[in-house]
Amino acid sequence: MTDLIIPAGGGRKLITPAQEVTFKATKAQGSSVSIFEVVVPPGFDVGAHVHDRSQEFFYVLEGELDLLCFEPVERTADTWHHWKSPQGDRVIRAGEGGCMFVPPGTPHAFRNHTDKPVKMLFQSYPSPDHEDYFEEIAEIWSSGTTVDAVAVEEMRKRYDVSQITPLRYEPPVPVTDGQETNEKRSG
Repeated sequence: MTDLIIPAGGGRKLITPAQEVTFKATKAQGSSVSIFEVVVPPGFDVGAHVHDRSQEFFYVLEGELDLLCFEPVERTADTWHHWKSPQGDRVIRAGEGGCMFVPPGTPHAFRNHTDKPVKMLFQSYPSPDHEDYFEEIAEIWSSGTTVDAVAVEEMRKRYDVSQITPLRYEPPVPVTDGQETNEKRSG
């Protein structure tokens, strides 16, 4: 079978505690754009970041994501969830079919705020920057029980990722009889 036609569920997979990434089109196939199918687990927040030269496209296939793609009035270092653009734009909750194009130099982020995995199609130009990025982050995630934040920061710099707010992965705590989630307690 040719590697230019990939059946449903096909492609090389990288699985980490924070994401499942399936490579769909790569530089090795002759593509100038890297294309991935990504499963974003509940509680994953990529953190706001910016690329000087890369451009990206995100398309929600299943579920919903919070999406941000603008320069805010004020960049805060703790979270992007309440950012506002000079034109009044705010974070968008995008369901199936929602998409986001990210030109170079534009702060952007996504987060799975739900309790279910979200599936998205992700394209990145130029290839193979994100292919190599996903390979290296999978190695970092699999190297032990904790993630080395300094290693992640150094790796992101090499791949044209300037982090503004932290990457977070805080899976929801399952509710059992007599227990309440943080969300229920605080609100």
